[in-house]
Amino acid sequence: MAEALVRGLVASGREAGSITVTDPLPLRRRTMSRRYRVATTADNVKAVASASVVVLAIKPQTMDAVLAELGPALDRPALVVSIAAGVKIARLERAFSDRIRVVRVMPNTPCLVGRGASVLCPGSRARPADVRRVKALLATVGKAFVVDDEKKMDAVTGLSGSGPAYVYLFAEALIGAGVRAGLPEDLARDLTYETIAGAAAMMIETGREPADLRKAVSSPGGTTLAGLARLDEGGFVRAVADAVAAATRRSRELGRGR
Repeated sequence: MAEALVRGLVASGREAGSITVTDPLPLRRRTMSRRYRVATTADNVKAVASASVVVLAIKPQTMDAVLAELGPALDRPALVVSIAAGVKIARLERAFSDRIRVVRVMPNTPCLVGRGASVLCPGSRARPADVRRVKALLATVGKAFVVDDEKKMDAVTGLSGSGPAYVYLFAEALIGAGVRAGLPEDLARDLTYETIAGAAAMMIETGREPADLRKAVSSPGGTTLAGLARLDEGGFVRAVADAVAAATRRSRELGRGR
């Protein structure tokens, strides 16, 4: 995810030399430097020495060590953006002085191809300008949305954070069904990918409600209604709702103590 942000920033015209990437692995630093022409270092404190924005794109289990290192080092006004899953704003704000503003972000994996859906939540000291700045950052890898209540981030995780996996599972099912119906696997795969991409484009570009679009292709006594009836009998809508609820609960559980 960190590389996706760097790639998006550089592609959007940000001066590569103004970006510093930290990584403990020499090979990774060389790769980032060669690929994007950004500055690299293994020294986190050195990296944030003059930074106005610090992005914590790290695993939650490494957060304690990083905060212990950066907390004393960031002794001037700066914006800290965290994309570490489940790490609460309060924990981040406790680690830094009152001069540090915090914004928490929940991205999703389509950010890797510039089609992400990210949600940000500003901390207690964040300013409107900080929200605009983070939205601009996230716009380089997709679309960004704002919530003011951090409790909603668990539901965000359950929907958009885990959502791509639900779509991938649906795609697997469609491909398998196409093969069982007699299609070559490569054709079933291509038709599935284009059908999902096309349906998403229809919702986004027409602005019509999904229910309206569904009804528009559901002729009385036709093939689509026959298929939808079987999905309904199989509890499709309930299963999706249960999946989002389960992922939301798990996010809440993992966030306790963070």
